[in-house]
Amino acid sequence: MSANPYPLGLRLDGRRVVVVGGGAVATRRVPALLDAGADVLLVAPELTPALRARADADRLRWVPRRFTPEDLDGAWLVQVAIDDPEAAESVSVAAAERRIFCVRADDRTAATAWTPAVTRHGPVTVAVLGGGDPRRAMTVRDAIRDLLAVRLAPDGIAGRPDASTGTIGGRQTGRVALVGAGPGDPELITVRGWRLLTEADVVVADRLVPGLLLDELRPDVELVDASKIPYGPSRGQEEINRILVDRALAGAFVVRLKGGDPYVFGRGGEELLACAEAGVPVTVVPGVTSSIAAPAAAGIPVTHRGVAHEFTVVSGHAAPDSPASLVRWEALAGLRGTLVILMGLKNLSAITETLIAHGRSPQTPAAVVQEGTTGTQRALRSTLGAVAADALAADIRPPAVVVVGDVVGALDG
Repeated sequence: MSANPYPLGLRLDGRRVVVVGGGAVATRRVPALLDAGADVLLVAPELTPALRARADADRLRWVPRRFTPEDLDGAWLVQVAIDDPEAAESVSVAAAERRIFCVRADDRTAATAWTPAVTRHGPVTVAVLGGGDPRRAMTVRDAIRDLLAVRLAPDGIAGRPDASTGTIGGRQTGRVALVGAGPGDPELITVRGWRLLTEADVVVADRLVPGLLLDELRPDVELVDASKIPYGPSRGQEEINRILVDRALAGAFVVRLKGGDPYVFGRGGEELLACAEAGVPVTVVPGVTSSIAAPAAAGIPVTHRGVAHEFTVVSGHAAPDSPASLVRWEALAGLRGTLVILMGLKNLSAITETLIAHGRSPQTPAAVVQEGTTGTQRALRSTLGAVAADALAADIRPPAVVVVGDVVGALDG
């Protein structure tokens, strides 16, 4: 009988952690490492779009090739996220030679460290080891999470029946839930959305969903990376629709996890129509939209008494002079309220020039909030006339929310 593992909380801030593999397992494991402040080195010939986005944003360093033992030099921990036993064993050998703890996704018995089943509630992290049985660990973790969630339920009862399932604690298959994951902070998903996520057989996730939510999925959940990186590789919407329908018709409960709210530039309506046409029942769970949450996290209310009595949310993914744009920018220039622009960073210069040309003062306060509500949030304050150049100089990157209006300074002082 093997000895019990020794539970330990690793403080990885600034310390090198090597992840070998760039597929679905790595996509689930990397966010927690980044959240812990680890200096992540990712070694893999190819990456999922979600991981590629993190590499492009300089959240981690990617070495686009197969593993070599020298990759572990200076590392404190290595996570093997590949399903090739021979290649995984070569990483284990190199780790053992250097006395580095090694997590193996392919073979827990060959690992020198295990990743526990985790649930997070603010500053409290609960980690459960199930004696090498991931299902046992998940079951105990979920029971603890339900107990912690009791205080969130209005009637004090966790695991209440859902109208869309008609069960308590069970799972009805053959359906789809379109779930808004919120603006970036994993705790900003709704209680209902979080509960449905724990019941899912298949999760189809966008790039902008909080990575820590994926880290809490059961090990047997199929994770489909449907990342849409702005102006980069994407999986066509028709392919996403096909996956939702095919998995549901095969009897699975599918959660389509989308950043923000499914119906705010999230193509949730297209996915609902595709499912309805195939006879697949759909549940829609609204999410906290970044159009309001990102400015709020940066200290900017979209409305404020005596300052703004209206706010307008528009997409800036198409330039004002593009035939694809449905936005009447000249009309928006004449409004007195707050203008919130999503997906507008690439076209920000053209957008601001158009608004100014149609009468909006170049001195109007403006701000850009990058990765709002997350630990890597950045906020830049400027004016309508200068914000495009200032954002470029500050190397502001997507995802970012642009706010134009006097509310930008409403809470200052």
